[in-house]
Amino acid sequence: MEKINVGFIGCGRISDLHYPGYKSAGEARVYAVCDADPDTAAARKRQWKAAKAYTDYRELLADPAVDAVEILTPHLAHEEQVIAAAAAGKHISLQKPMTVSLESASRMLGAVSGTGKTFKVSDNYVFYPPLVLARGMIRDGAIGAPTNLRIKFVSGTGGWKIPASSWEWRVKERAEGRPFQTFDHGHHLFAAAWFLMGEIEKISSWIDSRDGVIDCPALVQWKYRDGATYGTCDYSHAPSMNVPSKYYANDEWFEITGEKGIIMVRRCTGNINAGPSLSLFNGRSWKNYNPPSDWGAGFIGSTKNFIAAIRGREEPLLSGPQAYGILKIDLAVQRSSRLRRAVYTDEMERTFPALYAWRMRRREIANDPLAPKKAGGGSTARYAPQAAELTRGLMARYDAEAASGWDCVIGLHLTAEGDAAETLFGLYVRGGTAELKEGSLPDNPALVIRAGAGTWAAILLKKKRIEMALIQGKLKAEGKAEEGLKLRSVFHL
Repeated sequence: MEKINVGFIGCGRISDLHYPGYKSAGEARVYAVCDADPDTAAARKRQWKAAKAYTDYRELLADPAVDAVEILTPHLAHEEQVIAAAAAGKHISLQKPMTVSLESASRMLGAVSGTGKTFKVSDNYVFYPPLVLARGMIRDGAIGAPTNLRIKFVSGTGGWKIPASSWEWRVKERAEGRPFQTFDHGHHLFAAAWFLMGEIEKISSWIDSRDGVIDCPALVQWKYRDGATYGTCDYSHAPSMNVPSKYYANDEWFEITGEKGIIMVRRCTGNINAGPSLSLFNGRSWKNYNPPSDWGAGFIGSTKNFIAAIRGREEPLLSGPQAYGILKIDLAVQRSSRLRRAVYTDEMERTFPALYAWRMRRREIANDPLAPKKAGGGSTARYAPQAAELTRGLMARYDAEAASGWDCVIGLHLTAEGDAAETLFGLYVRGGTAELKEGSLPDNPALVIRAGAGTWAAILLKKKRIEMALIQGKLKAEGKAEEGLKLRSVFHL
């Protein structure tokens, strides 16, 4: 099988991270290089033993020997170069972020659609080994359902030398409202947040600056689409602190909390945190893991994915639609800070975004589970005849995984209501199994729940929330009330 000939468009500092994946690849090679600076192009040609060097990317794209391109240029150039590369029939790997607006991204996706060629946006964080391992642990249920992600970002001094030309275009981006940390580098962190825990629905951000240049301190918070699951990213800049790093002078660490455990990823770009690169807390003890934690490994993984996608063995990551979604988050972060309000990612595509956001807020307020409620509520007596049978059906709801490590005895006292007579039950959860006994309350229960038969039936039918019945005085919990929270999760009340 012939090697894939790859052309690099843009040979600045970031290309040092993309080249190693091709150096070690047997299926592809850097065949051509292109940089607007002729000295840089010539130096990269010698350094990487490329066959050709160009100063005009259009000439590289016209070379029939070039099969694929790595586009490593400033964000504003991406759209033009991607559309040209698609028209030239090249496979495309594009440095993140995809571009500077959703309209531009849509035009790019239209250009690559139907070409039959691979298009991906490279983000090394979704290939960084500790984050890949963390994602696998989450998928395997090591911490139960994830509920919260915390990311810490800190920048300072040190790291490798950044050419002045690299700072120049970034300063222009900053002036146009796309700052260094929360937009450019932010793409990495939001891609990681999506990679680990899924789609993001809503964002609130506060972006400040101490020097008028660096967009720190900053705080970004988000809510995932899937239930009550949240994430935060805290940005700090310490201009007088050295950051031990052989790459950029910053570092990040991650904490993922689930219903039954915690995962810690201690470092990323730099090496501020010593010790194991990943640790798992299972509720009893920590277990340490040491996947490779060199930040550059993520770039090599991304390159391997590009080659495998061209060969048809893998799907590209990030695909075009995935990269569009991360760009939407990236832009929503900036919009939230400017407008001083929460921004829904979907409003970024709406003709009237403020109206969409207003409607979403109204819906959330109406469904707020913690909002104050009036006492009373509608009658539940009509459900009372079902209470005993629904209680017997609790065993079908039992979640052994959620009950892991929980031993408890609970009494259920259903008082007469409507056509239902008083009924007593004992619920025994021991050693990973559950048993229901009818006819009397257990001896020395940890908790006794007393409720009218109709009220209890309404809870089991999900017509009423158990906490609302408690607030309304229609349910009483005697004993260790905290066991009621566990009861709710184990039997999905």
